[in-house]
Amino acid sequence: MSDTTHVAVLVGSLRADSVNRKVAEYLRDHAPEGVTLDVVEGIDALPFYNEDIDTGSAPEAAERVRDAVAQADGLLLVTPEYNGTMPAVLNNAIDWLSRPYGQGAITGKPVAAIGVTPTPYGGVWSHEHALKSVTIAGGVALEDVTVSQTSIDVDVLGTEEIIAKLQGAVDAIAAFQPVAVAS
Repeated sequence: MSDTTHVAVLVGSLRADSVNRKVAEYLRDHAPEGVTLDVVEGIDALPFYNEDIDTGSAPEAAERVRDAVAQADGLLLVTPEYNGTMPAVLNNAIDWLSRPYGQGAITGKPVAAIGVTPTPYGGVWSHEHALKSVTIAGGVALEDVTVSQTSIDVDVLGTEEIIAKLQGAVDAIAAFQPVAVAS
């Protein structure tokens, strides 16, 4: 058994200069001892989820993303908000990760949602929707560690208080202990 907690990270923004990608990379590069964060690449290559193409073997891009998340101990969603909800690319990735139903790559894993947007609310709706979706997909949403951070007039990665909140989400995933079910 490994003493290292592996956390898969999905970034909901595809922009090369995305502040959310910078947050994900910062957290990866400053992960606490005993924790490894892996930013999962390739969610932009996922076809829109369609059960007709998810029979037998899924498309290669879907298999790669599923494998990366299945091998992780937890999942961190780092995402902005588009039009009051999560970006379509993240929603689609969650759809792929939710299958086969009840046995998807997210099942039983702790999931936290964080992110930065240039709005006063910091992406709160995106994070709520993403956590609702992963809960339905079988993940364990860590709602009390959600960080919805505005980037208006704030240097997100230059403010210790904000960095501490963002790192707190990683700490919560690493500390997660599943609830034992009485038999």
